[in-house]
Amino acid sequence: MIKAIVTGHSRGLGAAVAAELVARGIPVLGLARGHAEIGEGMQQAVVDLGDAAALAAWLGGHTLRSFLAGCDTALLVNNAGVVTPVGPLAEQDPVAALQSAVLNVAAPLALSAAFVQAAPHAERRILHISSGAGRSAYPGWSVYCASKAALDQHARAVALDADPRVKACSLAPGVIDTDMQAEIRATPDTRFPLRQRFVDMKDSGVLVAPAACAVALVDYLLAKRFGSEPVDDLRN
Repeated sequence: MIKAIVTGHSRGLGAAVAAELVARGIPVLGLARGHAEIGEGMQQAVVDLGDAAALAAWLGGHTLRSFLAGCDTALLVNNAGVVTPVGPLAEQDPVAALQSAVLNVAAPLALSAAFVQAAPHAERRILHISSGAGRSAYPGWSVYCASKAALDQHARAVALDADPRVKACSLAPGVIDTDMQAEIRATPDTRFPLRQRFVDMKDSGVLVAPAACAVALVDYLLAKRFGSEPVDDLRN
């Protein structure tokens, strides 16, 4: 039996991935601050992944181990994340930078360790939702770029651990038509000089719908070759 955990499942790509997994008959445990209407096969836990103390308390419970009990293959999709704070260092809110680091980096790393330990007899696959921003620097996105680069390096290091039953990949899914994209387009040019590029992508219709991306992403996650490339791009 395959079971999956998806963070940030209440909207956007996370909701689409959770729905796609459920549609394929895979039970899903969603972790987010809110709920999603996805249907049978979906369990949900309300936890603020940007609050380190709240996440630590949740990880100290039994939900993760109980959900994964009896599975042969366990999947973890670390999807939750934010692009904020946006702007040069002189304009960044330090508290927002701290919260971003917890949500974008600390939570996926802690969840990955807890996930592997909670299903010791299963094949375990960890998928970090990364970004091209982890591989190329952009003005105004120093926090976001650094956080995605951290996920890339985490997957590379996990691969070097060489545990044959633990596979990890930090995958850039492409540019998806989500609330985050709308947030990027609403950012002033003074804070994000590349804003117009994202406006043009929206206007030209090149943004991928979350549901379409989710199909390709789940195909990738379930493929035999998963983990052969610790850092990859879905568009490849």
